[in-house]
Amino acid sequence: MLTIRPADHADLPELVRMSVALLPGDADEARSDVLRVLEDARAQTFVAQREDAHASGSLLAGYAEVSFRSYADGCGLDTPYLEAWYVDPDVRQTGVGRALVTAVEDWARQRGSVWLGSDCLLDNATSESAHKAVGFEEVDRVIQFRRALGR
Repeated sequence: MLTIRPADHADLPELVRMSVALLPGDADEARSDVLRVLEDARAQTFVAQREDAHASGSLLAGYAEVSFRSYADGCGLDTPYLEAWYVDPDVRQTGVGRALVTAVEDWARQRGSVWLGSDCLLDNATSESAHKAVGFEEVDRVIQFRRALGR
């Protein structure tokens, strides 16, 4: 059994763990990002709390982070955006991801929104399937480029 609730500062270590699992990188940078969202009045993080600690010692099983973006493709201006969405492997395909997105949707509706934006990388079939499973529809595909400007 899991409980979906808003995150708080006590969840910081677990949120950092899951953030690094979602987007491998520097834990200090992930910590800064998590704290920024926890302190942003126009953002919210929801967590899936385990009834008992997992064998790994983790108390959380997933999270979803939402914040307002000035624009989201297919949604318009000032749109809530699912910035991060992660579920631990041992509870995937059990409804945890859907419950987290439902909490995000409720939060967005309470703020007068009619759309929720999100994205995933073109080659992330798992994320694409998960988004479609909870009702997201694809609105665009993009390949982004960059070019170094030598000095």
